[in-house]
Amino acid sequence: MENEEESISSNLNGTLTLTRNPSESLDPAQQKKHAAMLERLANRHQTRLETLNSKSTDSESSSSPAFESTASFLSRFADSKRSIEAQIAQCRLSHTSDASQLKPQLESISASISDLEKLVAENSYFLPSYEVRSSLKAISDLKQSLEDLSSELVPKKKFSFKNKVAKKDPVTDSKMEKEKPKEAEKMGFTVPDSPGFRNKTGEVLVSKFERSEVGEFTISDLDSCEVRLMGCVRALFIHRLRNCRIYGGPVMGSILIDGVEGCVFVMASHQIRIHYAKMSDFYLRVRSRPIIEDCNGVRFAPYCLSYEGVDGDLKNANLVEETGNWSNVDDFRWLRAVQSPNWSILPESERIGLIEISNKGTSAEED
Repeated sequence: MENEEESISSNLNGTLTLTRNPSESLDPAQQKKHAAMLERLANRHQTRLETLNSKSTDSESSSSPAFESTASFLSRFADSKRSIEAQIAQCRLSHTSDASQLKPQLESISASISDLEKLVAENSYFLPSYEVRSSLKAISDLKQSLEDLSSELVPKKKFSFKNKVAKKDPVTDSKMEKEKPKEAEKMGFTVPDSPGFRNKTGEVLVSKFERSEVGEFTISDLDSCEVRLMGCVRALFIHRLRNCRIYGGPVMGSILIDGVEGCVFVMASHQIRIHYAKMSDFYLRVRSRPIIEDCNGVRFAPYCLSYEGVDGDLKNANLVEETGNWSNVDDFRWLRAVQSPNWSILPESERIGLIEISNKGTSAEED
């Protein structure tokens, strides 16, 4: 009886068969037991097939931007990189100096590079640190190639500000003219034209995203402001802030920060990348290791924000779990084995307490 069951089980890859010694005879009771056993094995086999088919269908129909597989990500990244390199090569061989024709081509290449950078940000939480660094280095090389191409085909014009400068305030405007080119050179990503807060000074800025799905949100060119974001967004871009406090609900994708000084950030996200930050504190909850580049005097501590509905927002963004990655910072400008001098853990005695932002302050309109 046991031998027969083993024979039946081994044939489940195809059709169910029952092999036995032809010299043996079965009485009605034994035949009934055999039939019951065959039915159980058939049901078990059908259940397995249905489970496998269901998994295959779910995998094929998934529209998530995260691949959850290093091999599939690297394949997609390599294809996109080759496509961008081909566009750059084709543009260089076009031998046209017509700015009206070149501008759309260069903008298209720039948009493709930005999409590739977003792809890395959205999938970096499961990628090995080495692959993230290699991918970002490849993107940096593509940006440099595009900049070289633009310089070759569309030489920059020489501007003269002599007449205008004489009419401006000699102190304030001279500082702005000196700082802006440097900041433009440092800028690690293109600030998107998305909803957000821009060009404010000394204001409390509040945005509640409710349950509606919000894509990208931008915070740019603020001085001495406090920003309170309640609800979820998919991506958050922060550029050129000074002496600001940013309190944000969970971000389902990535946060990109560039050019900040003397600020406090309380944020939760799947991935956070920080460029050119000085003397700023970051209270984070993040699924992957935070990335800093060209930063100094930055300190890190765990997330400490509260508002009505924050627990549900964290759950929806898959950020309920405290991973402890806030203290596992990767400094891409410090490759030595010893601790980077550019960042540190914020001492508990200097940390702010739990921040409650529900029903506080006045709401400001988004740009």
